[in-house]
Amino acid sequence: MAGVAGPEEGRELREAGIQTPRILVMSAARLASPDELLQYDLTPVVHSLEDLALLERHGVSTGRRIAYHLKIDSGMGRLGTRAGASEIARAIRSAPHAQFEGLMTHLASASDYTSAQTAEQLASFETLRRELQAEGFSPRHVHAAASNPVAYGHKPAWGTLVRLGLALYGYCSPVIGEAPSMTLDLQPALSWKAPILAVKDVPAGTSIGYGALYRTPAPARIAVVAAGYADGIPHQLSNRGSLIAGGKIVPIRGAVSMDLTTIEITNCPQLKPGDLATLIGREGEASLDAQDMARDAGEISYSILCGIGERVKRVYV
Repeated sequence: MAGVAGPEEGRELREAGIQTPRILVMSAARLASPDELLQYDLTPVVHSLEDLALLERHGVSTGRRIAYHLKIDSGMGRLGTRAGASEIARAIRSAPHAQFEGLMTHLASASDYTSAQTAEQLASFETLRRELQAEGFSPRHVHAAASNPVAYGHKPAWGTLVRLGLALYGYCSPVIGEAPSMTLDLQPALSWKAPILAVKDVPAGTSIGYGALYRTPAPARIAVVAAGYADGIPHQLSNRGSLIAGGKIVPIRGAVSMDLTTIEITNCPQLKPGDLATLIGREGEASLDAQDMARDAGEISYSILCGIGERVKRVYV
């Protein structure tokens, strides 16, 4: 099974030849037309009983049953129904043209082992599952776990399937408190490189980039890298982040621009235009990953990884 955010992503997968029996669309019930769901064989997540009624109308209009997963708000306060089991059961019975295939929830504090919220959410979810079972409904799939409960072996959240997100990139959110040992051997799944466009030697007192955020205190060698915030380098790394060049971690100097980032390579005099700088990855002993970039930018690693722009060329190895 594959999971996507919206119907347009599901359509893209189908058009690319992905034939997995289910593409679960996390926000589809109100965003996708019935024709779109059926044409591309997409399985929507239903977040409310009103959305379930809408899906029933889709089924009536097409004459075909549309499978769905029902999301429960077990305590996150975001998407999902907060209705009780008897009300949910009535809604399911009132929607015979929709196929109740999955029951799901999402955990708000899965990486915080000092909080009782995860246990409370799972207990609430399990109670509802049992009450629905007593009403005669036992969906094929029950799921609550994203990457962290999988990586740290929190099996009560696993159900019949798990929803890996960040772990697909080879990362997991840092934990708070005392967590069990990680059970997954995660390795970053990507590196990110960009070419150096220009190299120049500048005297002391030279201003670098927009707003003259940096002035060289001594003669320096500056390189201009062909990547900027339009590509996904956070603007917050202006004058504070680092890249790897020439096998060494080197500082970003001045403001990160839309298309360009300037770095100081005084200690890497061999570098020239056309050489590659590494934004995420490893060169020899020097290593920077998305967690490092996120920490320097005051972000989370997921934001960094999702923020790599479409114009950054992908090379699959």
